[in-house]
Amino acid sequence: MNLRITSVILLFIFTGYTLYTMSIAEQSLLSFGYQLISSPDTAQVVFDLYIMALLAIVWIYQDCKSRGKSTMYFLPFAALTLVFVSFGPLLYLAFKPTKEASKI
Repeated sequence: MNLRITSVILLFIFTGYTLYTMSIAEQSLLSFGYQLISSPDTAQVVFDLYIMALLAIVWIYQDCKSRGKSTMYFLPFAALTLVFVSFGPLLYLAFKPTKEASKI
């Protein structure tokens, strides 16, 4: 299956599930995050997740740069990655221009 198609499918599934869980959540996203990092075992998972998010941001930046895109093009993907982790890279993979389109 094509990477773009896979990314779009995952993006829709992840977005739908995120919206669903946020609509039924009994606490805010910030209080949930604080609760996660208050215990060493779950904090380790959160730190691991954000290390991967930072690596994804570096990759997105380098890919944008190699395609001749501006920093302003990169920033929304980076912001979404910092907040929702998977959403930024999935959105970037789903909508990034091809090498041929970026040369035009």
